[in-house]
Amino acid sequence: MLTSKQKSYLKKLAHNLTPTCQIGKDGLTENIITDIYNYLNKHELMKVSVLQNCIYETEEIAENFKDTDIELVQVIGRTIVLYQKSKNAKYPIVLPK
Repeated sequence: MLTSKQKSYLKKLAHNLTPTCQIGKDGLTENIITDIYNYLNKHELMKVSVLQNCIYETEEIAENFKDTDIELVQVIGRTIVLYQKSKNAKYPIVLPK
């Protein structure tokens, strides 16, 4: 569980990121979930964009990550910021305490 200070730090880091994954009309599919896990395994932080034609609301998609080991950092508009601590990250993120 992330503290508010850690979330604030991750939001600052994610500000300059471009969305690396897009969720379309089918919502969260197995392929998208696999891509998200693979990306987070290497980079720890990512932005996900929810397209206009998605049949699910952004908050509904964000709810799916609450039961996983992926931390939901922020939902703003149609963009979701996700974080997962990884041992395989090329440049690991050091969170404030």
